Amino acid sequence: MQNINVLLYDGYTTLDALGPSEVLARMKDNYLIRYISQEGGIINGSAETQIKTGKIYEISDSDILLVPGGFGARKLVDDTKFLAYLKTLADKSQNVLSVCTGSALLAKAGLLKDKKATSNKMSWEWVIKQATDVKWIRKARWVVDGKYYTSSGIAAGIDMALGFIADKHSSDIALKVARSLEYIWNENKEEDQFA
Repeated sequence: MQNINVLLYDGYTTLDALGPSEVLARMKDNYLIRYISQEGGIINGSAETQIKTGKIYEISDSDILLVPGGFGARKLVDDTKFLAYLKTLADKSQNVLSVCTGSALLAKAGLLKDKKATSNKMSWEWVIKQATDVKWIRKARWVVDGKYYTSSGIAAGIDMALGFIADKHSSDIALKVARSLEYIWNENKEEDQFA
């Protein structure tokens, strides 16, 4: 059993966090979803969601970190305390998944240096300005480079989470999860129709 630590902050995009969380929660024998934040407590998302989070300093090197994007990320790229916290969590995690502008946070924390990554196409110019040492791939739906998975905007996080399941378990299992959600999986990570 691995923990999925979903790192929330005020102003995250709800589907960025809860879409992949729902996908991974379908693998309940493999993953346990935990919502965390820098200070713990109630965190407010884009769809008037309020989620109670825990404050986690120590995570295991077998844990998985999920970082959503959202308008709140635009403030956090300049928050050195948050970026240091994010770097500590990411360094200790076996895998790090980001959705949308969550990759801007990873990049600004120095975690994507010389790595391939993608992000939200509607915020593309802003994202790539956050770190010029990242090999940004505009055309991709999601990108895998080592332990890092980065996806395009919002709903692409669901595709990435299914891709993660395919990589770690099998494509057949990923397709079964997609069917259980009545979701048509965009399996080609190299093509994003919004690019």
